[in-house]
Parts: sequence; structure tokens; C-alpha cells
Amino acid sequence: MTTPMPGPVTTPAPPLRRLLDRAVTEGGVPGILAELRTEHGRWSGTAGAADTATGAGRDPEHRYRIGSTTKTFVATVVLLLAAEGRLSLDDTVATWLPGLVTGNGHDGTKVTIRRLLDHTSGIFSHTGDPEAVNVHEHPTPEQLVRVAMAHPPAFAPGAGWAYSNTNYVLAGMIVERVTGHDLAEEIARRITGPLGLSGTYLPRDDDPVIQGPHSRHYTKLFRPEPDAEILDATELNPAPFWASGDMISTAGDLTRFFAALLGGRLLPPEQQREMFTTVATRDWLADSRYGLGVSVLTLPCGAEVWGMGGAIFGSYSYAYGTRDGRRVLAVNVNGDWATGPWQDPIGIFTDMLHAEFCQD
Repeated sequence: MTTPMPGPVTTPAPPLRRLLDRAVTEGGVPGILAELRTEHGRWSGTAGAADTATGAGRDPEHRYRIGSTTKTFVATVVLLLAAEGRLSLDDTVATWLPGLVTGNGHDGTKVTIRRLLDHTSGIFSHTGDPEAVNVHEHPTPEQLVRVAMAHPPAFAPGAGWAYSNTNYVLAGMIVERVTGHDLAEEIARRITGPLGLSGTYLPRDDDPVIQGPHSRHYTKLFRPEPDAEILDATELNPAPFWASGDMISTAGDLTRFFAALLGGRLLPPEQQREMFTTVATRDWLADSRYGLGVSVLTLPCGAEVWGMGGAIFGSYSYAYGTRDGRRVLAVNVNGDWATGPWQDPIGIFTDMLHAEFCQD
């Protein structure tokens, strides 16, 4: 069932309502929630279970792990620092983190901050070597980078595109070096506090608990077999992901954040142009381009939506909207699989985006 939020609401297209229920009945996901924010108000809906053991339903206000949408927050902080003249996107990694990006063909004097943010650095993603990451019970950002440095780069800086979580670990470290503050503090001071995003935060001290009301998070460890064992990943060590994918939020907070970001209310014009200047992606989301912490998807109808998605154990999420931020949709599944008509939750999200943004 879908549930309208109290207060001013919009009425979404019937296909959006139906897709929430189909995600559970046909797609086999544990539960799903969504919020749509427009100029005229907000609407949210839910379907399925927050807790499969008790049968409790999902709540529109539930917090969840947002995975790589963390990158949009980190990139926004970096761009705000650039606007203040405290760093330049053309600064090299070695300027701020000397001696860290080196070895096996890596050269931090050739990798700029811009290359980190748009994934054109060529740096190996540490999450591609889970065995090396898991050697450390609570890996530090420096240890994550060292895992990446044990592998050669995919290409010379600027010579290609490859999604790398290590890029954003380095970006987070640069924020801390420039400001002298924890990354979590900078995100709170510059973004979540001013926007009133009370359900959004970067965990501190490797806190494995989702603070506040939340659904259980269920994982098949990204195994494709239909009968793969389902595990509870609600409590999760966030250390291996940090600035690349640690954050927790709500659908309501994400629609507010992206409405402000897309609408030009967070960044000055110059940094706004930088963020939304895109490059072609490779072996990533279909029909996508990538900017600085944001992506643009071209839907089958030709419409473009801007935002970011995230996948982490037990949680898949999307938050995309029109370029002007006047219409934003955020969706979350508290599992990392889908069956039936969809290969994974991204297929569900794509159908929901098409239902909402391809109406004309």
C-alpha cells in the first residue's frame, strides 16, 4: 500500500503508486519507500516490510544508508571550499596529501581534485579488493588508499573514466586537511544544518548503528542466485566506505537536499557550473554522464534527470530530479536484490523515474 504524507501533497501518476506495490509483489524486495517533492508539495508512499520478522511496515520517515549519494555531499563541501578560495579544483592530490598517492604507476602530482570528483583519476577503487580491505577491522582512510595503491591505475589521469570509491576517500581527506575539521562536522555545518536535514549524517567513530527510526537492511551480498541466503546488514561497519558511501539519510531529506542543490541554492554560479559539467561514463549506469559528485541519466523517453544513487549492503537508493530542482524523486529499497521483471533495484528505480518524468 502507499501512504500519503500529511500536509501539502502532490498526487503522483497512478503508475508510480503501482510500481511501489509491484516492487514487493513481483520484484521480491523486502520493502520500498519513495518521496516526490514538487513546487506544489510533497507526497510519499511505502510498500512492504521494514522488518520481515515482525511484519512491521516501512515508514516514509525511516532512515537508511545512502551509499554513493554520500559523494554528492562530499563534492558539495569541496566546491564550497573552492568558492571560498581555500582550495582549487586544479590543485593536485600531492599538494594536500603529499606522498600518499604513489607507487605502482600512481603519481599524486598528476591527479587533480577535479579528477577525483569526476572519476577521471584512474585510481583503483579499494572496494575492488575486499580481501585487502578486510585485513583491517576498522580501516582508516589512509589504509583504504594504501589498498588502492597496491594496484596499478586503470589509465593515466584524464585519459579515461572509471568509478572509484578511493577518489572520494581522498576528497574527504583533503576536506579534513584544508579545514582542520572532521568531514562529518563540515557536512553538518555546511549542508545538513543549514537545510534542516535532521535525519542525515555521516557516522562518527565507525558507529555501526543507524541512529533514529529505520528499517532493517537485508542483503544477499550481491549474489545473483535467486536462493542466495538473506542476511541482516542493519548494523554495518561503515569504515570501509567513509567519504565514498557512509552516510545515512531519509527520502525527505534527500529530496530537500537535491531540490536546493539543483535549484542553485547551495553553490555559487561558478561552482554550480563546475559540478554540472559532465563527462562520459563507462561500464556504469546505462545512458549516464557524470559531473562532480552528480550524474545525469537520459531516460527512454529522452528526458534527463539529475542526482545520484547508492548501493551498499542491504540498501539501494536513488534521488533524481529535473535540472532546476522543481521536481525530485527519492526511492529506497531495504534490500540489495530484485527478481521477476527486474534484475536489481536499479530496474525498479528506472521504471519509477520513467513513470514520473516521462508523463508529457
